[in-house]
Amino acid sequence: MTGLSGRRRVSKPTASRHEMDLPKSVLVGDGVIKELGEFLKNLGCRGTVHIISGPHVMLMAREVVEEALRNEGFAFRWSNIGSVEIEPSKVTGGCASEQDGIILGLGGGRTVDIAKIVAFSSGHPFISIPTSASHDGISSPFASIKGSGKPYSIVTRSPLGIIADIDIISNAPFRLLASGCGDLIGKVTAIKDWELARDDIGEYFGKYSASLARLSADIVIKGAEDIGRRKKESYRDVVEALISAGVAAGIAGTSRPCSGSEHLFAHALDVIGANKGLHGEKVGLGTILMAELHGVGWENIVKALECIGSPTRAKDIGLSDEDTVKAFVHAGEIRPDRYTILNKVKVDESKARSIARMTNVI
Repeated sequence: MTGLSGRRRVSKPTASRHEMDLPKSVLVGDGVIKELGEFLKNLGCRGTVHIISGPHVMLMAREVVEEALRNEGFAFRWSNIGSVEIEPSKVTGGCASEQDGIILGLGGGRTVDIAKIVAFSSGHPFISIPTSASHDGISSPFASIKGSGKPYSIVTRSPLGIIADIDIISNAPFRLLASGCGDLIGKVTAIKDWELARDDIGEYFGKYSASLARLSADIVIKGAEDIGRRKKESYRDVVEALISAGVAAGIAGTSRPCSGSEHLFAHALDVIGANKGLHGEKVGLGTILMAELHGVGWENIVKALECIGSPTRAKDIGLSDEDTVKAFVHAGEIRPDRYTILNKVKVDESKARSIARMTNVI
């Protein structure tokens, strides 16, 4: 990818050594976007603030963001990424040549990922300001990229700081929060896959990071009814769980605690059923299927997703039965280096269709 020649090289975590990459400061609360300038100053940030955002978010937050930055003497520049897929290097503008600067990702998951890559390729610190709680990338060192025929992830750096304004996030469409819940519930099977890789092929397994990721899933599963009732305090719970899950990946030095066979299924759908459903919605469906393969009780996962209002059937997000079955069969091919239940249990078309029907995904 252009502009990523300095891509971070990280050796695979082992039992003897691994690198932890964590945010330095996290600010969560109502109206905290107004403290942006002070937040940056406390982190020791200097130079121009390059704000990467989309047109809707710019319209909504521009005034308060600019006032907060001016109050602390920060110069700023906006980059509007629009709604099309953009090569992150094209957003960098002049910030790569500046000695001091801050890259601020203000928006949803795609915006945060692009800003994360721009910050890494330009060598500047990255500040994550999510405007929705749709997935755990808001705090992790991993960025998801679509290209070359299939989605893939790259290792960058965790945000230096995160500001999660609950007032802003709770005003986003509820479907985005429900998607974030699907992503969190996916940690149930991601951890099972990681345990399997430890037991079958001797892969490094981090007990603490796995427990933290699983806790993030349990918070959502146990609080599903309150989340479905859209209680504001539940928004904060989900946001903090998403941040914690991303931090778990930073602690582990790998996305293993957060991403397993359920994510491989979601990414297979990105290729086969392109532009249908949100990331966390597809992860939720994948978790149902992979839970059955693992034998961990898919019914409880369905119940939680239904309480929240997240899809439990492929047709709910416009996917055909055939595309769903095809994605199930080919999910293991998305990332051959990642050992999951799909390596241990071979899923052909007949088995995929049978499990998808039994779990009512199709």
